[in-house]
Amino acid sequence: MSSAGKFLAGFVVGGAIGAIAGILLAPKSGEETRREICDTSKDLLKRADETVKEIKEKADDVMSDMQKKGDEIKEKLQNLLEKQKTEA
Repeated sequence: MSSAGKFLAGFVVGGAIGAIAGILLAPKSGEETRREICDTSKDLLKRADETVKEIKEKADDVMSDMQKKGDEIKEKLQNLLEKQKTEA
């Protein structure tokens, strides 16, 4: 996982821990706390899903770039081999 991916994952986990700690330490009724936990959980799941999608998109971009570069290298090697054969 890249540094950016690790940072985003850490950011999401840190946000979740902070939100849960804030909810549990707040002086509210049980019903309010449960509602807030539910809302916060939904928000965290949404953010985590968005983060996963961003990481997947970046990984797909990197793989695509690597494939293109690999194809370019393969083509150059084939051209060199053909040139060697015609010279020999």
